[in-house]
Amino acid sequence: MARVFTREEFYELVWSKPLTHLAKEFAISDVALHKICRKHDIPNPPLGWWAKKAAGKKVKQAPLPKAKAGSADRITIANADLSREAAALAGVREQARILASEGDDSQSAPPHPVIERTLAGLRKAKPSDIGIVAADRPGLIKCEVASASIDRLAIALQRIVRAAELQGFELVAGEGLAKFKSENETVGFSITETIRREKYVLTDGERAKEEAWERKRDRAAHRNSWDDVFFDKPRFPEWDYHPTGQLSFEFEQVYVFRGSAPRRSFRDAKVQRLENMASDVAVGLAVLAAAKTEDRLRREAEQRRIEEERRRRELAARVKHVDDRRAAGLAAILSELDELDRLRRLIAMLPEEVSAEPRPRLSAFLDWTMEHLAKREARLSPRAMEERFEAERLFGDDDDHGFTPSRW
Repeated sequence: MARVFTREEFYELVWSKPLTHLAKEFAISDVALHKICRKHDIPNPPLGWWAKKAAGKKVKQAPLPKAKAGSADRITIANADLSREAAALAGVREQARILASEGDDSQSAPPHPVIERTLAGLRKAKPSDIGIVAADRPGLIKCEVASASIDRLAIALQRIVRAAELQGFELVAGEGLAKFKSENETVGFSITETIRREKYVLTDGERAKEEAWERKRDRAAHRNSWDDVFFDKPRFPEWDYHPTGQLSFEFEQVYVFRGSAPRRSFRDAKVQRLENMASDVAVGLAVLAAAKTEDRLRREAEQRRIEEERRRRELAARVKHVDDRRAAGLAAILSELDELDRLRRLIAMLPEEVSAEPRPRLSAFLDWTMEHLAKREARLSPRAMEERFEAERLFGDDDDHGFTPSRW
């Protein structure tokens, strides 16, 4: 739970021990502690002051100046999270704790329209079988609490929203449930009340009904007649459910690629209450949003990498498709050239055989072959080949005709 000091209390604390020692107590860097002092205009001992004091030399303590107009008169040191986290998130957490120092979890906060609508909806809602009223419609904060906890919920929500504003977040509600929104990210959240489950204890009247049914069952067993016996068995609840009054604030689930996920749950405990944890919740919000942004950027970078690999594979497949089509076109032309050479050799050989003696069929074949050769040679003329490539969509901008990218 966050610790709250007046300016005077914090001033005395700063001059009671070295900032490096005080920073360790707060689990914060001494640099961040210096920034908190500057933010609240609290002087701190200069370099070498504590060494001079330890040596018995005379040292001077700078007086506490008056607070600037409009500045906070309380200093809040948000609770530390000692779990291991990435350096980037640790830096975000420290900066968030500096910003949180201007808050005060013990003061009341002004009403917020989204909170007012949510509370009104809860007060109008009909309790469920376990004594819980819910607000889960668009434009409201997702809440599931007992009616007796609504007043506490109002205080907690107002303080959390104000603490979130110090971190650069506002509570917004559009077509969906209310969320916290900054310039870069939105974070969803909900508040629920813990339910205690106890074994249901029958009342005297219910016990009498059950015993009467048991006697009826025993009589049916003696008569060997079971008609309607089991249908008449009285039904009673198995469990009793009791709202505990313990509230739990929970952010949406955020996945972290490496390291542990930031804290997302803040609950009532023996020595802390949700309405006094606003600064801790707001710091958690800032860290969670940073983790969400980091995860989104990582996924976007990974998607770009996958898309670039897919594009390279597709380009390579397209080049191969074009080369294969061109090679097939060339092979067809070379095959025709081979046939033309064979035809020419045949035609060169046949005239001697034809002139030796009359062979009308052979002469007709030779005439047809020479005509066929002329047609085949015409198909390999520059103009004919240009028309051929145009028809087959080869050696042009449409070389990749018929190419279909793989789905995988």
